[in-house]
Amino acid sequence: MSATRRVARTSVQPDLWTPGAGGLIAGVDEAGRGPLAGPVVAAAVILDEQRPIAGVADSKVLTAAQRQRLFERIHADAVGVGVGVATVEEIDRLNILQATLLAMQRAVAALPCPPARVRVDGNRVPQLPMPAEAVVRGDATVAAIAAASIVAKVTRDRLMDDLHEAYPHYGFDRHRGYGTAVHLAALQRWGVTPAHRRSFAPVERALAAQEGAA
Repeated sequence: MSATRRVARTSVQPDLWTPGAGGLIAGVDEAGRGPLAGPVVAAAVILDEQRPIAGVADSKVLTAAQRQRLFERIHADAVGVGVGVATVEEIDRLNILQATLLAMQRAVAALPCPPARVRVDGNRVPQLPMPAEAVVRGDATVAAIAAASIVAKVTRDRLMDDLHEAYPHYGFDRHRGYGTAVHLAALQRWGVTPAHRRSFAPVERALAAQEGAA
């Protein structure tokens, strides 16, 4: 079992750009826990102390254009980038928390070189073969986690763009699967698709209405 601990962070950490003593550090974050549709995506990033990337920040405070630019820089300049995805079927079978932890495990496993330790945004960590710590608000205070948040967000947005092509009535290219008024109205009008998470209450209700009308 991996060693884990929870750490609250309120300022930028000393190892912002460095691998730190004792080996490489990977930052891990996810995108897509809350939406009603689409997969949950996690990313793991090991930054290079010799190639700092200006502008890296929590993906939520960046514009789409900034995220796209930084996504390309991270892939070009980081020591390693790994991405893990948990499908809608896995979300419904495991629950969203366990599916998110599974996506994080897959992201770390996808790194081209294993890190000595892992820092994960939030207050929970997946089971990993190396020490890991949860960093509250890590996406705003630890650059490797912030970089992971950008990679996860851009990757998931692209997957949702693909779903928009398959199901253009739902507006996945705009709300990204979140339960907006537009999305809920589309669920009522067009019904539930295979891209929807049936374990989420608004989808359950729409599916019940859909089956009742059949």
